[in-house]
Amino acid sequence: METFSQWATRMSRKQSITIKDVAREAGCGVATASRVLNASGPASAEMSERVRRAARDLGFSFSAIGRALQSRRSMTVGCLVPSLANPVFAEAMQGVQDCLRGAGYQPLVCASNYDEAVDEDILRTLLASQVDGLIVTMASPSRSVALGTASVPVSLMFHDPLPGHITAYVDNVAAAREVARQFIKHGHRRLGFVALRFAESDRSRSRYAGFMAECRAAGVPDPVLIEMDDRSARCPHRVAEVLRAHPGLTGLFASNDFLALAVQNAAGLLGRNVPRDLSVIGFDGIGIGHLLATPLSTIETDAGAMGRQAAETLLNSMQGEEAIQPPALPFVFRTGATLAAVSEKMDDGLAATLPSSAHLDLASTKTRTNQ
Repeated sequence: METFSQWATRMSRKQSITIKDVAREAGCGVATASRVLNASGPASAEMSERVRRAARDLGFSFSAIGRALQSRRSMTVGCLVPSLANPVFAEAMQGVQDCLRGAGYQPLVCASNYDEAVDEDILRTLLASQVDGLIVTMASPSRSVALGTASVPVSLMFHDPLPGHITAYVDNVAAAREVARQFIKHGHRRLGFVALRFAESDRSRSRYAGFMAECRAAGVPDPVLIEMDDRSARCPHRVAEVLRAHPGLTGLFASNDFLALAVQNAAGLLGRNVPRDLSVIGFDGIGIGHLLATPLSTIETDAGAMGRQAAETLLNSMQGEEAIQPPALPFVFRTGATLAAVSEKMDDGLAATLPSSAHLDLASTKTRTNQ
């Protein structure tokens, strides 16, 4: 059995192997060895086999730094998302990483916590680190100075199309209109839209615009806009207090699934059963929504596909190909079990009160829609 000392000695020797050693072992010049290993020039079949065998026997491989120096690229891509705690962004970044690493690039992932000033700081830092490109989801790309002056290719995720930028996205307006249709089909007329940092999220604003447009088209009153901050959304009691201020609403559309789950649990603190007393629909289709005792009704998207599309678009741009805006990715309305027809009790409005014994515990057929 190999001892630790022997292993350490072997690894040290392996790490010190250079292309000169490979060329010496193969009996050729350094330039020839480099052409073969980089597939960057002609060499006979015999010589190519000798060089590859020598590299394999010696355990040689180009370092990432060496490749970067040769290509004058950092072989890194800066990636900015609002949060890694939200599974939808984590899934998107997995798609980004799978695509980039297959092309030899390493993603540098940062999160801004939905803060526009932090967005700018992170972008400036990534650009100063000489990344070869950027993949971004941020508060307001149209207002970003750092993004607007970036000298590297940029690909957006989740954002609706913007002039001068390519984005991987779903049609937020169309998806929100589908949510409104589902509510209206079940007899709901008193609706609300719950959002986090509404002013700082173009996704939320587009979803509210689509939701309101469909309500108006159906002659339903405009949905009430209910905005929460991050701290309140994490506290069931605070979410419950917000809901208690709107006892007449029978249906709530949450701007993302995390918020929908918070609403669903807070309704229980008020003694309101979902969906008997209050219907709730989310957006994103995170996996945990399937696992609940009352599965979440939601707009389901493929975040991994969105990440892969954003990365593929960026790679094409970095190789000098013309940037062409791809069509919107499809979404699905997942029926779940948090949407029900309006009952007489719901229609009369339920002025529920928060029970004094409430605790902070969080309990924790698809309709295809073409874009």
